[in-house]
Amino acid sequence: MKIPEHIAIIPDGNRRWAKNKKILLFMGHKKGAEITEKILKTAFDYGVEFLTFWGCSVDNIKKRPKTEIIFLFKLFDEYFIKLAADREIHDKKIKINVIGKWEELFPEKVKKSIKNAIEATKNYKKHQLTVLLAYGGMDEMEEAIQNIAKLKNRNSNLKINKEIVKNNLWTKNLPPVDLVIRTGGEPHWSSGFMMWDTANSQLFFTDVLWPDFTVNELKSAFLYYGKTARRIGK
Repeated sequence: MKIPEHIAIIPDGNRRWAKNKKILLFMGHKKGAEITEKILKTAFDYGVEFLTFWGCSVDNIKKRPKTEIIFLFKLFDEYFIKLAADREIHDKKIKINVIGKWEELFPEKVKKSIKNAIEATKNYKKHQLTVLLAYGGMDEMEEAIQNIAKLKNRNSNLKINKEIVKNNLWTKNLPPVDLVIRTGGEPHWSSGFMMWDTANSQLFFTDVLWPDFTVNELKSAFLYYGKTARRIGK
């Protein structure tokens, strides 16, 4: 089975899963967090080197009900505390990376837990787990353009090329995404998700809601990736 070097996951469906079961929306997020832990570790077991996981968007933080946001912050806090202490994370040398506007929008307690996980794994190089928090692809591209404009103002001879663009993205230290997995049965692209890095990605959409996503579903995504010819630039 051909394994992609870099996969990105858009885990859609936590809230709908809870609604279908007529339980509190919070429980969908809780179940989604449990599935996340299992799927991420399995992906690294298969040999994935880079895994990028979209935890939340800016709109998720600013527009959801306050009680839901408080619960999400609690989940993030618990999750990163667990990551920092997880023996498997350390045994497999998985570096934790977090990208987005989380430092602007998250409470201090949660930011401390995130920073501790980053610090505890900063020297690892075998695998990398990137979590996108308060992330939007359009925000990322807007900031990159602003940075490049400043560079051009300081150096009128600057040649703006693909390398310059990549080096000014939040994801500048990540390789291109080989495979994007989106759950939830709504195959659309949210907020320009990693628009530069997914330009030539294979896309795997499934109707399965994230809390119901299984290791077999992950394997199906890898099998799909292995059978589909890459058409870079076509």
